[in-house]
Amino acid sequence: MAKRSALPTADAPASASRTLIERAYEQLRDDIVDGRLAPDEKLRVEHLKARYGVSAGTLREAITRLVSDALVITEGQRGFRVAPIAVADLQDLTNLRVHIEIDALRQSMRQGGDTWRARVQAAYLEMSQLEQPLRPGHAKSWEVLNSSFHEALLAGHDSPWTLRLLRTLGRQSERYRRYAISLPESQRDVHAEHREIYDSAMVGNELRAALALEAHIRTTTELVARALHGNGHA
Repeated sequence: MAKRSALPTADAPASASRTLIERAYEQLRDDIVDGRLAPDEKLRVEHLKARYGVSAGTLREAITRLVSDALVITEGQRGFRVAPIAVADLQDLTNLRVHIEIDALRQSMRQGGDTWRARVQAAYLEMSQLEQPLRPGHAKSWEVLNSSFHEALLAGHDSPWTLRLLRTLGRQSERYRRYAISLPESQRDVHAEHREIYDSAMVGNELRAALALEAHIRTTTELVARALHGNGHA
């Protein structure tokens, strides 16, 4: 039987295109979250496609994903703009996150077993190594570990929809958390806040863990809100 020749498939170009879109999306997202693309800044496709080395079509696909993430707003025929940051938006995100995350933490503590405890411990120990002390230059790496710790705390909860919603809220809050890290607030001890949450969860004290988690989330909000008021982002 003759050997069948290998032919290129239609999936290959599509896969390459998806990879380019994903890369452009991640680069754009990082630039927005890190503040290199400022709140309210107009996204100029011609400039950005050269910056990221992609076509205009690929860039627009990436921008469309960021619109879905609420990090970019569309202005009809006028194009796209980085979503603004505002105290009211931050407070709304915070209130919703606190309401959902605390309930999820309580459920996770009740339902989680040894596997959950081991995951929380591993995430906490890895994060602790980076945040003692936490420096602005470590913001991106810390953000990954911080998210992993919070996700581990909730991993015992059995509601996929709750966890998806919290991941979405976490992504929306990321710009504000990165901003908080850059603030000169030497009196805040983020590691101590995380340690209180961790210790309370490990001994099964739901009330103490819930209070520690809420205080941790709201402290970030209060610090950022004060700074935003001072910079005119009321």
